[in-house]
Amino acid sequence: MILAILQARTSSSRLPGKVLKSIVGQPMLARQLERVRRSARLDRIVVATSTDPSDDTIATLCADLGVDCSRGSLNDVLDRFYQTALPYRPQHVVRLTGDCPLADPILIDEVIDFYRDGKYDHVSNAGDPPTFPDGLDVEVFPFTALEAAWHEATLPSEREHVTPFIYNHPERFKLGQYRNETDLSALRWTVDEPADFELVSKLYEALYPADPAFTTQDVLRLLEQRPEYKTLNTQFRRNEGYAKSVLADAAFIQLQQGE
Repeated sequence: MILAILQARTSSSRLPGKVLKSIVGQPMLARQLERVRRSARLDRIVVATSTDPSDDTIATLCADLGVDCSRGSLNDVLDRFYQTALPYRPQHVVRLTGDCPLADPILIDEVIDFYRDGKYDHVSNAGDPPTFPDGLDVEVFPFTALEAAWHEATLPSEREHVTPFIYNHPERFKLGQYRNETDLSALRWTVDEPADFELVSKLYEALYPADPAFTTQDVLRLLEQRPEYKTLNTQFRRNEGYAKSVLADAAFIQLQQGE
């Protein structure tokens, strides 16, 4: 089984409630799930949210959409992710995050094929250096690697972001990077800030009514026609959340050494 786990919560610090903000008449999370469900490789999709009352609305939305939903720790995301996967006992796990409403089902399948063909323990299309737009992120890894991370990871960055323990141990895990032929990493399609949401809303409003299954190529063509869209949100850095977690690692290590 290939299980996709999509992390989502409403308590975003920079744009609270973003996953439920409306895009062409539906919550952003519903629009992302609509796209992810077009993947040909995924056997099952489950949303992993928290037990915090603020995320009751996500559980309700998933029930309305007929999508599995699992609830766990708000802050220990690795534990939430692992506990979500555990009942399914999948052979392979695909990690997605709820801030990517332009998720590309074709790209998801390509990353899965690359991972399986190369017999990797972890494949990402968003590693260093990135070549895809920020917001098309896909990670694939075996359940056994996730289980190892759950047992052994201790750093704040490893518990909050699920996979750093895996890709920070290349001596243990075979790592792969799926790269795009053209470097599109300057494009930001993730949603963390109001300007991000403004951009994605404009893209949906222009493309969705004519073709709900619009592709990444359709988005790129529109951006060439409307170049002013490209600069709506370019002031923000990629992976700011992970960078903050890495800073927390230093304080954690110092505290451990002090003990």
